[in-house]
Amino acid sequence: MQHPADDFLIECDVLDDLLKRQNAEDLTRETQFKNWTIEDIIAHLHMWNHAALLTLESREKFQSFLMEILPVLGKEGHIGAQRHWLKAHLGDARDQALLNEWSALYPQLTAAYKQADPKIRVAWVGPEMSTTAKIIARQMECWAHGQAIFDLLGADRPESDRIRNICHLGVTTYSWTFRNRQIDPPQPKPHVHLTAPSGAEWEWNDAQADNFVRGSAVEFSQIVTQTRNIADTNLETCGDAAKQWMTIAQCFAGLPEDPPAKGTRYKDIQ
Repeated sequence: MQHPADDFLIECDVLDDLLKRQNAEDLTRETQFKNWTIEDIIAHLHMWNHAALLTLESREKFQSFLMEILPVLGKEGHIGAQRHWLKAHLGDARDQALLNEWSALYPQLTAAYKQADPKIRVAWVGPEMSTTAKIIARQMECWAHGQAIFDLLGADRPESDRIRNICHLGVTTYSWTFRNRQIDPPQPKPHVHLTAPSGAEWEWNDAQADNFVRGSAVEFSQIVTQTRNIADTNLETCGDAAKQWMTIAQCFAGLPEDPPAKGTRYKDIQ
């Protein structure tokens, strides 16, 4: 298996390749994700990549970042916080200038986390994370937000078995998904059987004939990152625990978020 930082790099490269083929007007188009523009998404990815680099350097640098961002985030939401940060640190970079900043930073983040001791834990907005978990979380963010961009532009993302990191994150956040909503996680955990882009078969948890999720690894990742509604996929679920999980699955941190309504997230046929 290759280093998770290499998977993160490939994820970013795939999105970067798509974005480099767009013009400045495309970057201001609204996606199906909360009406964020492509530019908003790149700003989001870039700012938090910057934060991931700071927390690896020192807790103090990361805490200073949070002290600057959290008050604005609480008042103006993600878009307001991102614009505040861009104005303060990047001369309010927009369109191609912003894309260039993001493109230049993610390889640096890759190199830093590839060299980091996997035993070290770094601070984040929620609980501390291992450096391995942190770079996988950055891959997940790029993949999830990138989905909205690929959908808007009517493009198919070149997938590979790097997506296993996101599937694993989705499986291991099963209990947290429920506890985040003040619900006792149903037991036992469902068996998860997924088909990878390569055709490989991946499995998690004990095999159960009446409690499972089966299907495409890409579609499973779309569900746990909330880029699709379960009704818009071909995933097979069996059992109350599996069915309930797939309607609220959330592998990312923060307050509970609801998945998109049926039919609201899809590839736009150009």
